[in-house]
Amino acid sequence: MFDHPENHPVLKLTEDQCWQLLEGTQHGRLVGVVGGRPDIFPINIATHEGSVFFRTAPGTKLAEIAVNDQVLIEADGILSDQGWSVVVRGSARMLERSQEIAAAEELGLRPWVPGLKEHFVKVTPSEISGRHFQFEAYRDRALGEGSEAGG
Repeated sequence: MFDHPENHPVLKLTEDQCWQLLEGTQHGRLVGVVGGRPDIFPINIATHEGSVFFRTAPGTKLAEIAVNDQVLIEADGILSDQGWSVVVRGSARMLERSQEIAAAEELGLRPWVPGLKEHFVKVTPSEISGRHFQFEAYRDRALGEGSEAGG
């Protein structure tokens, strides 16, 4: 997926690489903090023009955003030989204008479970970062003389 210099197993992603990965995923987690208490929620996501969108029903997510709009979205992917993780920090706001809502409806956001998820939220990033991992067979440190396995 990405070239790792000197085959290092961990690659710090560029902003463009982070967006490339986010654009190809539909699921993530939303982290919010209110009163010093963090909460994390699974969400369905879509990206558009440098922002992340999700849809939700009335409840805790919207209430927390109303109190503290600073959120974090984390998304990741895992394959047999590689994985990645991207974190978006930014400010969230519920879309209220009909034109914004209509545009968000075009993004194809689908809820995880049946039910009315009529509210759309836009997260405007202030920071984005990510890492890509190349998996290898796990290697223990070599056991030296005098160790239990060294005999």
